[in-house]
Order: sequence, then C-alpha cells, then structure tokens
Amino acid sequence: MKLLKLFRSKIYLAEMLIALILVIGVLGYRFISDYTWMEAVYMTVITITTVGFSEVKPLDNQSKIFTIFLIISSVFIVAYAISVITEYILGRNSLQLLKKKRVKNKINDLSNHIIICGYGRNGAQAAERLSSYKRPFVVIEKDKEVIDKYEDEVLFVEGDANDDEVLVEAGVERAKYLITAMPDDAANLFVVLSARQLNKGLFIISRASLINSQKKLMLAGADKVIMPDKIGGDHMASLVVMPDLISFMNKLSTEGKHTTTLEEIAIEDLQDKMKCNSLRDLDLRKKTGCTIIGYITPEGEYIINPEADLELESKSKVIVLGKPEQITKLNEIFRIN
Repeated sequence: MKLLKLFRSKIYLAEMLIALILVIGVLGYRFISDYTWMEAVYMTVITITTVGFSEVKPLDNQSKIFTIFLIISSVFIVAYAISVITEYILGRNSLQLLKKKRVKNKINDLSNHIIICGYGRNGAQAAERLSSYKRPFVVIEKDKEVIDKYEDEVLFVEGDANDDEVLVEAGVERAKYLITAMPDDAANLFVVLSARQLNKGLFIISRASLINSQKKLMLAGADKVIMPDKIGGDHMASLVVMPDLISFMNKLSTEGKHTTTLEEIAIEDLQDKMKCNSLRDLDLRKKTGCTIIGYITPEGEYIINPEADLELESKSKVIVLGKPEQITKLNEIFRIN
C-alpha cells in the first residue's frame, strides 16, 4: 500500500507539471508573441508534443527564446511523466503478483479453517465474529472493489464460489467449516453441492432467503440452514414481548472485556486433565468461576440447566457461562486451545 501511495504521489506531481507547462506556454505565447488565445494554445501543444508543424506566424527573438525554454522544459517533464506511469504500471503488476503469492502461501498453510462464500452483510458479520474468536478463515469474493477495500484485513480468494477450482484454492479439502452467505439461494445451493463433493466431512452452514429453499439446501448437503430475515423478525418481535430478557441475551457476547461469554467445551478436554464422572466432579464454578448451563449428549440432545449428578459421556459437551477472564482461566487450567 505504501508503494502504491508513493507511485500515486509521483503521478499527481507529473500531472501538475504538465498542466503547469501548458499554462506557461499559453500565457507566454499570448503576451510575449501577441498571439490570440486559440493560437497560443495551438502553438503550445505543437511545441510540447514536438510534432514539427510550422508556427502560426514568424517569431521574434523573444518568442524564439521562450520556445527554446518551453521545448527543453517539456521534454524533461514529459519524459518524467512517461517514466512514472511506466514504473507505476510495472510496479502495480509486480505488487499484485506478490500479494497473490503471499495470500496463496498463507491459505496453503491453513487446515481445519473456515471458508466464507460472499462478503456481503452476512458474510462480513460472520468474518467479524470469527475474528473475535481468533479463528482462521478465508473469504471467497468476486467483487474486486470489495477485495481491494478489505484485503489488508481479510484473506481473500477472488472468484466465483460456484467454481470448484476457486473452492480448492480456498483450501476446501482441508477446511473444517464452510459458510455460504450469498444473497441468492440458487447460488448457495450450487456451492453446497460442490463443497460436499469435494469434502465429505465438511460442516456446511448455508444462508437462505426463502422457506422452501431450506429443505433443498439440507438435501444438497448443508448441515445447518440459517434464515437471517426470519431471525431478524423473531428478534424484533421478542424485543416487544420480553425486551429485558432479549437485551440480557444480547450481552452474551465475545466482544469487549466486560461482557459475559458462552463457550462450549468438549468433555474429553476436561477429562484428560482430571478424573471426573459427573458435573459435580468437574466443579467448574469453584475452580474457574464459570457456570455450566447446558449439556450436549453424544447424540446431539440438549439438556438445559443439567443436574450436578449428571453422568458425563464420551464425545459430549458442556456449555459454560462466564466472564472473559473466567473463560480464560478455564482454558489455562485445562490447557484448552
């Protein structure tokens, strides 16, 4: 970016010098040679461009001296402008190649990452939230203007997510999750089909606008289908019915140092560090300050506010509630990444 800014400043300087020499030439011929404004413009242009056309009328000594000055000055200024433009074009191409190579190398080093298809409102929000979780992700976007605007903040792959080659370039075969957040349900459907063929174990989350698209996306291979419009409408209605509860739920966030956070922890991460057969044995409240508010069985059943004597099963998870510093303490005690 600094190199591009330097090139642009040189181009602006070259443009100003060319404009300056044009103004000087027109004014000189107008007042030194007593040409009309049209004749002065004509003489300035043919002199600067050195096309060799004859002058409008014979020049006196003062006009000849001025013409010599104008020719010499314009030769250096035009040469400088051409060199700057050439340097800018070559430098920009080289810089773009270096950027693409650097991004490609970063993506090739990723594994178990997340791929986001589309950097619109939903895609950008997903990327922002993943950044707050410090989870590695790649965005597939075909709008060059969007990529140029956010390329310093996000890893982009330029292209159409419906193209298998673009998905492979984003590392779909090594990815763990894929979020397709494009506004067109048909486009999301094609992405789900392609991604599922390329990676059978990929967990796919798709956006949907229409209710009848939800079933089609699930049949195509999506694990979860989200309808932002429906969620938004439900949220607004809930703010009318139970505003304080919804406002409290909005506080459960990973953003900020003084908010409360929900986190899911695999039982294996806890049992590997200590012997425990029940939630009571974990005693997370005493050790970390976190409160267990939910339990997810290996079959995917959700138990809200589980009993302390609930027996822990392999491949199950607990959902804990705590402040950021309490979650950090939990991760440090049990050495959870």
